[in-house]
Amino acid sequence: MIDRYSLPEMKAIWSEQNKFQTWLDVEIAVCEAQEHFGNIPKGATEKVKAGAAFTVERIEEIERETHHDLIAFVKAVTENLGDEGKYVHYGVTSYDIEDTAMALRMKQSADIIIDDLEKLAEVVGKLAREHKMTPMIGRTHGVHAEPITFGFKMAVWYSQIQRDIERMKAAREAISYGKISGAVGIFGNIDPKIEERVCSSLGLNVAPVSTQIVQRDRHAQFLAALAIAASSAENFATEMRNLQRTEILEVQEMFLPGQRGSSAMPHKRNPWRFETIVGLARVVRTNVIPAMENITSWHERDNTNSSCERVIIPDSCLATDFILQSLTKLMSRLEINTENMKQNLEKMGQLVFSEHVLLALVQKGMSREEGYKVCQRNAAKCWDDGVSFREALQQDEDVKRLLSEQELAECFNLEHHLRNVDTILSRLGL
Repeated sequence: MIDRYSLPEMKAIWSEQNKFQTWLDVEIAVCEAQEHFGNIPKGATEKVKAGAAFTVERIEEIERETHHDLIAFVKAVTENLGDEGKYVHYGVTSYDIEDTAMALRMKQSADIIIDDLEKLAEVVGKLAREHKMTPMIGRTHGVHAEPITFGFKMAVWYSQIQRDIERMKAAREAISYGKISGAVGIFGNIDPKIEERVCSSLGLNVAPVSTQIVQRDRHAQFLAALAIAASSAENFATEMRNLQRTEILEVQEMFLPGQRGSSAMPHKRNPWRFETIVGLARVVRTNVIPAMENITSWHERDNTNSSCERVIIPDSCLATDFILQSLTKLMSRLEINTENMKQNLEKMGQLVFSEHVLLALVQKGMSREEGYKVCQRNAAKCWDDGVSFREALQQDEDVKRLLSEQELAECFNLEHHLRNVDTILSRLGL
């Protein structure tokens, strides 16, 4: 599914070519640091830079013999070098390179996801402003509750997206740590100054302490942030699917010329794009579990994290990128049926104003318990007899005793319910 769409930046980050190129970037940074501190001859790094080359095919060919990807990579690179090749991977261990390179790729991916979220927030914020006073029915438990506006619904989403952005920024910070601390992380054959210089040159922080790997709570936080962002998108997509149901039909997913909704039923316009978002969000959430399990490592490292990380990190980044880009496009082209919103709001014959009536009765001296019973018995007439709520109340002696016609009419004033929408949006800067 994802490959059918263009996600060039994210796909490039997680390509095999870029993986090995990032490894090479780290190896060269190590050479530069080693040369700076006099551990390898001057000029060695420039020779490495000039001659270092690889192909994915050659690395894979060597790996079939060595059964070790980093060794295969180093051999493929040094095949193209002279004597200076002996300084590639000098004093470091595999995960000095792999974890530091992984941090670079996750940081780059986080930048893309943050940009995706900011673009989604822009579209949703625009809808919130444009439909600030577009009335519709609010629903709880799938049942009509009280009036809201479509702009208010979008404002709720906008606020959630802002939290997703903050979580993603925190996750970017958490994974932006490299390590060049050698086998088991004790700096047995490399100076901590090398680590500091390498990480600085790559735009990463130094892990204050590491074993043979960077601790995986960082990676788990990153994947959890992706999963929450994807879950937010699922929440929004599910709401749009529900509002597109035939009996509601307040919004519709874009339907393109030539598109087909069903192989058998020509009339169908299914919200399949929103449904795709929901399905992929489930995949991203599922990947959090192995990320959490990767936090556990035997002693100073084992290899249980490696295999699943090759799947869950790229897949989660690609899927979340796709989810957010898709949702942004869908929301920017959403068909909004304000007339159906109005009709649905009025569908229950003014029952949605029952709380306002209850409060008015309480203000006039009736107990809350008695007021609730009065409203409920008149609401029952609407359900059972098809009488409007206002008409039923006008005939109720307990109501007539306490509320004038004008006071009762005020209970059914839609503007009363929407009077604070401006305040809500202003809190969000909308």
